[in-house]
Amino acid sequence: MSNEHAIGFMDSGVGGLTVVKQARKQLPRETIYFIGDQARLPYGPRPSEQVRTFSWQLANFLLKKHIKLLVIACNTATAAALPDLRANLPIPVIGVIAPGSRAAIKASKQHHIGVIATEGTIRSNAYRDAILTQDPNEQVLSKACPKFVPLVESNEYHSTVAKRVVAETLQSFKQSGIDTLVMGCTHYPLLRPLIQNVMGSGVTLIDSGAETVNDVSAMLDYLDIANTSATKRYPDEYYTTGSAKQFETIAKDWLELPDFKSQHVDLGSE
Repeated sequence: MSNEHAIGFMDSGVGGLTVVKQARKQLPRETIYFIGDQARLPYGPRPSEQVRTFSWQLANFLLKKHIKLLVIACNTATAAALPDLRANLPIPVIGVIAPGSRAAIKASKQHHIGVIATEGTIRSNAYRDAILTQDPNEQVLSKACPKFVPLVESNEYHSTVAKRVVAETLQSFKQSGIDTLVMGCTHYPLLRPLIQNVMGSGVTLIDSGAETVNDVSAMLDYLDIANTSATKRYPDEYYTTGSAKQFETIAKDWLELPDFKSQHVDLGSE
């Protein structure tokens, strides 16, 4: 039985598109409904209680569209809201932290892993806990990078400013001996070339969002809810609580879709 309902993706802004990009590649038959909460980003500095409230609003928006599975394509929201959403929603919910942690353990030869993320994700210790629960022998070095999300959202991720900010922020990791670095925020893969350049070719970068799509794929098979018909019946839909134009500029570039369109939606203010 083919399930043609969409998969829902939610994020604080455009970062979740790094997960969507991977989903489009790996699951071309699946319909994607995405919402980015650009009006209220960044989520990183906010109290987790507030992030949880916002996450519920985004989830409820997507649930009304009869999605079959929800992906929290945001590390800060995964840390704050995943257990709560999972316990209370009638559909499967997948977050980005567990898949990223698993991939990091697999990739690290020296058992020395770095994690860069928002203040909220780092404060929650979600990555450290997930990694050490699976392998207590790992050393985990975490760093909050509050300047990264604004760089991406203001469409400056190709700029010389971005280059300088990334270099300054990651300076402390240079002598740390890590061999694997988790990009623990779905915005960060847009800065990937700059991050790799600073860290050097000896450090493996883990894209948590991309890893998450493997989990989505496995879940679709396991629950037998994949779209198995030859084509997509429903077109993808993209929503933002911020400026549709700003969102489209980044999405066109990142998803390589010249005709990309998104819609503004209002979920209330602070």
